[in-house]
Amino acid sequence: MKLLLPMDKDDTQEGRLVPIVEAKTWALVDVEEGRVIEVTFHTDKEEAMEGWPGAVVVTGDFEPFMEFIEQQMMVLVAHTQRDIDDIVEAYLFKELHEPAY
Repeated sequence: MKLLLPMDKDDTQEGRLVPIVEAKTWALVDVEEGRVIEVTFHTDKEEAMEGWPGAVVVTGDFEPFMEFIEQQMMVLVAHTQRDIDDIVEAYLFKELHEPAY
């Protein structure tokens, strides 16, 4: 599964998940068999979406995520997780939830 994350910087250790409207870069995280295979950063959201992510992870239930749903992507909410490692761990343990519409 590939996860798309709106981030404040293109650094796997220092970057933090931010609201969609504040994204400076988009991380495309490839997770297979319980581990991260690859993380790539894209300044353009459309370019990142060419990697066929299965889900976008957002910071809250009221983010503007309809465009992702229209692209047949799952939307997951990370209420407290902000760095890539924590988000991937929460994803693997099914701690990320769909937004409350």
